[in-house]
Amino acid sequence: MSSIRVGGGNPLALIAGPCVIEGEAFTLQVAEGLRTICDRAGIPLIFKASYDKANRTSGRSFRGSGVEEGLRILEKVRQTTGLPVTTDVHDVSQVTAAAAAVDLLQIPAFLCRQTDLLSAAARTGKPVNVKKGQFLAPQDARNIVDKLLEAGNPNVLLTERGTTFGYHNLVVDMRALPVLRSFGCPVVFDATHSVQLPGGAGTATSGQREYVAPLARAAVAVGIDALFLEVHPDPDRAPSDGPNMLPLHALPSLLAEVMAIARVLTPPFSG
Repeated sequence: MSSIRVGGGNPLALIAGPCVIEGEAFTLQVAEGLRTICDRAGIPLIFKASYDKANRTSGRSFRGSGVEEGLRILEKVRQTTGLPVTTDVHDVSQVTAAAAAVDLLQIPAFLCRQTDLLSAAARTGKPVNVKKGQFLAPQDARNIVDKLLEAGNPNVLLTERGTTFGYHNLVVDMRALPVLRSFGCPVVFDATHSVQLPGGAGTATSGQREYVAPLARAAVAVGIDALFLEVHPDPDRAPSDGPNMLPLHALPSLLAEVMAIARVLTPPFSG
């Protein structure tokens, strides 16, 4: 994926962007802002935004720009900024078009066991990042990796994003990170979705943004290859995932903290 290598002793990488595409100008603005911040911090960046949020709590919630327009905007981001980009695919019918527009395909947590979707993503030859389902034990993610390998794609990333813990709550078990690493693929920690309160606002998902930084610091200390953060210039006005997104202005200080932790690990991120 461009010149960025995730895992294998390479430097900690960041996957970041707004939850959903909110138009071309906004998306380019956030991508440029992220690129500037990450260049200063010395951390490789993969830009993330979704063209469709197919799993919103309410059918009336904002879903995004749609496949065709969303992929056009992501291609524009890649061409304009030079950043590698990623987005999530929800259906086999979307995979080919998405693979042509992005550098990394993402499988949403709720769909991590969908064999046809995993196989279709794998067959594109693009790296595939799978969010471990909130309902899975970390040991069960071995089957996800096997499905992708059996489809002929060894370029697999696994993302930890918390586990269902009662109603409207997630908990992060840091033991999951070395378990996922034992499967031989790079491990990503999604600090923002891990603080979600699914359905906690009745017709929307709520979240506890104040725990993003502590969990990110802890995950880097345990050992990860990339950190996943959804960021927004004004999360409280965001149409999706606002309560758990990190304000863009808070990113530089968090990156300084996690990079300081990463530098003391020997060998880097070895779990």
